[in-house]
Amino acid sequence: MDFRATLLGETRAFGDAIRRADPNTPVPSCPGWTITQLMKHLGRGHRWSAQIIADRRLEPIDPREVRDGKPPADVDGALEWLDQSAQAVIDAVERVGAETRVWTFVGPRPAGWWVRRRVHEATVHRADAVLALGGDLEMDSELAADGVSEWIDLALTSAKPADPPLRSGQTLHLHAHDDGLGPTGEWTITNDDEGLQWSHAHGKGDAAVRGRAVDLLLALSRRSNDVEVLGDAEVWEHWLRSTPF
Repeated sequence: MDFRATLLGETRAFGDAIRRADPNTPVPSCPGWTITQLMKHLGRGHRWSAQIIADRRLEPIDPREVRDGKPPADVDGALEWLDQSAQAVIDAVERVGAETRVWTFVGPRPAGWWVRRRVHEATVHRADAVLALGGDLEMDSELAADGVSEWIDLALTSAKPADPPLRSGQTLHLHAHDDGLGPTGEWTITNDDEGLQWSHAHGKGDAAVRGRAVDLLLALSRRSNDVEVLGDAEVWEHWLRSTPF
């Protein structure tokens, strides 16, 4: 997958989804936010990460200090600012080099890490906008499946040892039934003697969660619950309670 092209495409698709919307429309999946606040969050977040990359920072910056962090007041200007925000991430990575290590919230990572992260920030917030506006969400199954993988990576990296998202000895299996995904549409997460880990292996879990890849992504990120849960539902519920992001 070309994450750079996808970042531009998903950010542009977000803009297309909200272009004619009432800017004060509330976003139920982001309580207290409006469509305008959601757009500002996405664009400023792109610019925040671009500034971290461009400055080769090894510590975070206050979002209020992001350069050009406020969009113009008019819709066309704001959406152009949004698109430029995504481009800023790509430009910053190209300038410093994809392998240059910079700060991330999961520890130092190559600058290119941010491109994939911002892709999935855009996909999930595009879903927020489309759902808030009562539209039909369409998302490429390969992109959604990669979002599931990335979300699981973040959840395991950020897991609290005192309250792991899977209790010792438990296994959680996710299965996307979209055509053509193959092994990349399955995720087996375990907590065994080697700790928390996951793979694309097929396996039987204490709980199994099935649905389209996009529905699994939305369920993991607590945007919807349109999935089928088999086995011990408490394993899945505990995972959701223990993996806020």
